[in-house]
Amino acid sequence: MKTIDRRKWLRTVGLSGGFAMLGGLEALALETPSTLDLKNKLVRLSSNENPYGPSKRVREVIRNSFDDACRYPFGMLGELVQMLAEKEGVSKDHIVVTGGSGEGLCAAGLVYGMEGGEIIAADPTFQQILRYGENQGAYVHRVPVDGNMNHDLDAMEKRITTKTSLVYICNPNNPTGTIIEKNKLKDFCNSVSEKAVVFSDEAYYDFILEPDYPSMVELVKKGSNVIVSKTFSKVYGMAGLRIGYLVTRPDIATRLKSSVMARTNVLAIAAAKEALRDDEFYKFSIVQAAEGKKIIYKTLDDLGLEYIKSHTNFVFFKSGRHIDGLIEDMKKENVQIGRPFPPFYEWARISTGKIEEVEQFAKSLRKVMS
Repeated sequence: MKTIDRRKWLRTVGLSGGFAMLGGLEALALETPSTLDLKNKLVRLSSNENPYGPSKRVREVIRNSFDDACRYPFGMLGELVQMLAEKEGVSKDHIVVTGGSGEGLCAAGLVYGMEGGEIIAADPTFQQILRYGENQGAYVHRVPVDGNMNHDLDAMEKRITTKTSLVYICNPNNPTGTIIEKNKLKDFCNSVSEKAVVFSDEAYYDFILEPDYPSMVELVKKGSNVIVSKTFSKVYGMAGLRIGYLVTRPDIATRLKSSVMARTNVLAIAAAKEALRDDEFYKFSIVQAAEGKKIIYKTLDDLGLEYIKSHTNFVFFKSGRHIDGLIEDMKKENVQIGRPFPPFYEWARISTGKIEEVEQFAKSLRKVMS
């Protein structure tokens, strides 16, 4: 299924007021997941992973690819690059395959952080590209999010100087789960890309249900100074296989490829190709994340706790307690939640996980907060 078809499906789901129109998970032609035995088992809801993956089809392809594991991956990238180019509507020279989107973030931090370049980003946000830039001598302007926990685009733009080499946007943002209003997003990226390179981290883009929400690949197609990162770690459930990709202008792609880039491995390449074909699992993952969020929202509402409506597979909520203590108390209940996100020490991030795991979180949080 092409990306546009998947987005149409998501719009239909999002506008339906729920997922009943799917006729239940059985309508996705997937087996119902077996009940988990969670007794004395640590429920890991801390890293925004999709524990349902990789899909059965992907696992079968991985098993059948071990004969190629003795080979270097470079000669096997061609078909995947072509598939990604067709998915994004660009030519192959716009695609850089990476070891998870994290490697793309690190490469960009390295390239644009050298020689004292300045990087601008929201705070809090995902830190990998920022820390890599700082390691290369860059100065990072961390701009506090606004009162709605969203990127303060006006304040970010005011920080731009002739020394600014990169403006980083994580959208949807991690850890807040917010998205930037689509017209503001396009206007900001279009304007700022004339002054510096814009890096649009779209790791959670697949979970957005808002109609016609744009990817900044649109600007890449127009030749703008924009880099977009995507990953197979989230909706495809392949975090442990380490594969993602960048979409950017060919000259920028070449510059990033020339930096330290391991890219990925043979098994991950085979897995990614099959994941792109497996529409049933893609839909299944979206539905499960939405169902998990419903349980989390209901729990937080019952407890009277503030939270941010999420466009991802996690929820950021205000416990009113220091995160360090909440982490320890939840761990005693065999539930692992997200790490601290300064300066929001009274807030916590919880991933959706499997439904049984989210229900265990709900039970444990009620106990801990009582």
